[in-house]
Amino acid sequence: MERLTVQGIDTVRVAYPDLLGNDRARDILLDQLPGACGHGLTFCRAVYHTTPRGGVVPIPGGLDAGLPDVLVHPDLATLVALPWEPGVASCLADVTDPATGAFAPESPRDLLRSVLARCAEGGLRPVVGPELEYFLCEPAPGTPTGWRRYGEAAGNVYSAGLRGDPDGHLLRTLRHLRDLGLGVLAGNHEFCSGQFEINLAHSGALDAADRAFRFKTAVKELARLEGRLATFMARPFNDEGGSGFHLHLSGLDDTDGNTFDQPAAPYGLSDTARHALAGLLAHAPALTALLNPTVNSYKRFGPDTLAPWLIDWGLDNRSAMVRVPPERGAGARLELRLGDASANPYLAVAATLAAALLGIRDGQEPPEPLDGYGYDAAKSPQLPADLPAALDALEADKALAGVLGTDFTTVFLAYKRDEADRFHHHVTDWEFGEYAYFL
Repeated sequence: MERLTVQGIDTVRVAYPDLLGNDRARDILLDQLPGACGHGLTFCRAVYHTTPRGGVVPIPGGLDAGLPDVLVHPDLATLVALPWEPGVASCLADVTDPATGAFAPESPRDLLRSVLARCAEGGLRPVVGPELEYFLCEPAPGTPTGWRRYGEAAGNVYSAGLRGDPDGHLLRTLRHLRDLGLGVLAGNHEFCSGQFEINLAHSGALDAADRAFRFKTAVKELARLEGRLATFMARPFNDEGGSGFHLHLSGLDDTDGNTFDQPAAPYGLSDTARHALAGLLAHAPALTALLNPTVNSYKRFGPDTLAPWLIDWGLDNRSAMVRVPPERGAGARLELRLGDASANPYLAVAATLAAALLGIRDGQEPPEPLDGYGYDAAKSPQLPADLPAALDALEADKALAGVLGTDFTTVFLAYKRDEADRFHHHVTDWEFGEYAYFL
């Protein structure tokens, strides 16, 4: 508290992720911090069951139990000043059930911790590097959505500077994220108009997920300061591609050497790396439910999208679901390209590690790598084509659900099936335009 006072900080924002990966938070004045650390802050447990538009899904332990509390305790190891909000520091939080003292089963951050404990038992020390894309939009009154893409212009692929970013959004954002301590490496204008990608450094899995969660929260908040909308929606526009959430995965041994590297082995990958790769392929249908978690996610998939459509892998091949970049030695790793930007970072990392761990445990071997450009359904099995199919695959994958935990999986399936059902019964603009005049 003395240190924060010297820094001119009088408010602490205590935040934690919900099932969607959105931040739920409370601002407390600095003199209330000891109490928050001692007895915790109370939130309604049904915040985990709340939809983006504010509805509450009837999941056991929420509405049926009378909307009980969870306790939220600040994790002071994550405390950092917000560069763009004077007087405010932010920290992540741990969420527990006040009746049992145990972690809340819906808590994504604690789910990842439980998977990491399983990894430690299996001798795996995972290292993760997140890559996230997003669209920046500006107000467009009178249009159907109220938003249009920022800096609309074709051909500014993989560029930097004012050509694709006329107001300097990216540089401002990079500097703020650097000052927030998120381990930002680089950023650029991506393939589509108004689309940007920012890369984060590799680190231990929990730290990487923490930084990805805070990254998404910060980017959205910084866009609001500009009067704009930053969206990590998988595919927000019909005439453009989608936004990905790629995860680079490797592991460390007891001497901090890369356990995925073995120069004399096939493809220069160790047994651990090959088994992990095979696990990602074997559990890919179930992984889609967690890495592609919305109805909209499946509109990003398809041939020639540079988003996965088939369950395959390749050597430095961006048309494959799992790409093995060309670096070896300390840089040996797998790049899982399955996820889209809407994924909850904690759930995406936890599911990826669970699948890799199962592959290592079972000694699975991958098939031959993809040769040439992918998207040939005759060569590889297809991923689930919609959210209900992915949820069914997750429910059927007892091994993966076993690592993630039955309680969590039950809640996630119920929450997401409600989303799919609500969409199924919603009349869209496309349907009205297609049918109303003619039928």
